[in-house]
Amino acid sequence: MSLITAVDPHTRTQATHRYGAGFWTVAAVFVTAMAFSTVPTPLYPLYQAHDGFSTFTVTVVFAVYAVGVLTSLLLAGHVSDWLGRKKVMTAALVLELIAAALFLSEPSLPVLILARLVTGLGVGMLTATATAYLHELHTAHRPGASTRRFEIVSTVANIGGLGLGPIAAGLLAQYLTAPLLLPYAVFVVLLLIGVAAVALTPETVRAPEVRPAYRPQRVGATRGDRGYLTAGAAGFTSMAVFGLFTSVVPGFVGGTLHHPSRALAGLVVFAVFGAAAVAQTVTGRLGARTRWYLGLLAQAAGMAILALGVRLASLPVFLLAGIVAGVGAGVLFKSAVGQVAGAAAPAQRGEALAGLFLVSYLGLALLPVGLGVASRAMSLTDATTWFTVVVLALLAAVAVRTRRDGAKAR
Repeated sequence: MSLITAVDPHTRTQATHRYGAGFWTVAAVFVTAMAFSTVPTPLYPLYQAHDGFSTFTVTVVFAVYAVGVLTSLLLAGHVSDWLGRKKVMTAALVLELIAAALFLSEPSLPVLILARLVTGLGVGMLTATATAYLHELHTAHRPGASTRRFEIVSTVANIGGLGLGPIAAGLLAQYLTAPLLLPYAVFVVLLLIGVAAVALTPETVRAPEVRPAYRPQRVGATRGDRGYLTAGAAGFTSMAVFGLFTSVVPGFVGGTLHHPSRALAGLVVFAVFGAAAVAQTVTGRLGARTRWYLGLLAQAAGMAILALGVRLASLPVFLLAGIVAGVGAGVLFKSAVGQVAGAAAPAQRGEALAGLFLVSYLGLALLPVGLGVASRAMSLTDATTWFTVVVLALLAAVAVRTRRDGAKAR
């Protein structure tokens, strides 16, 4: 149950400031944790050189991470609704610290797979919890205010964090020593600071007198909202696009384009997520429906450019595709999160968001892994073209369902 109680007049100002500081603290920790989850992206070629595994194995490693995220979302993504946001966020950060310790222990394939699984478990617990936490801290800090600040900050922290990880790791690995150790050591320090910061942040959930019986996450906690499934489909498609660039960029830039720079690989991934974060910020004043269709159109245009870029083997066209697709996916994902968070009852907000992230991360897992499997039977160019067709079909389905939801509402 969310903590919504009257505040003593003598302490109201102080409490308001604490919630405001807590909002930005949780946002910073969210960014750090999500950035850590993508640190290995530009380092995969180094792992391949160390252990001699194939590009397809990189896809398997990526799939293991997605399995960790999905498992955690299913089993623990919603429990902060009654255990409290702070406890679950702290547990998620501890899991990421364990993953960092594994990365630092040995750069072998088995350790890499285990570390990515643990990272996924932490991210699954974190995403829905941090998003619900930000919503409640925003509401407590600015009662009755628009949720625009929450929508921008929560989605920029999520998507922007994913973009910061590769660029930070790429630069550290390219220009400093110990490329498979230093990036993780830096994030160990940042994650430890995050644990301490969360401990100082006010809780927004009051434990219920009778704890609900545990059950795994249900997809559709806001079943009464006709837009929930549409939001889930939009999240699925958006995360599929992000997963494509996260899993394919190192091999495409280093292999097909023959640019071995780890900093360049990290920069390309950063451009995709950075474009998404910027678009989420600058479109905040647009109407919800306008943002929604802008996201659909930009994502479709980006995928069409991507098909051209891989066929031309052109880095500038590939980069343009990533930026345009990132804009579309970022705006669409932000719209989906805002819709679900706004429609959910406070006591079910964590559960509703966990359901959305569960469906979204299915897209992150299934389509990029399908691309990796397909690339074993055909060229990466042909496999990417088919991936583009599938994503365009999904976007068309989301557009059709959006029109139907609008017609039912009218």
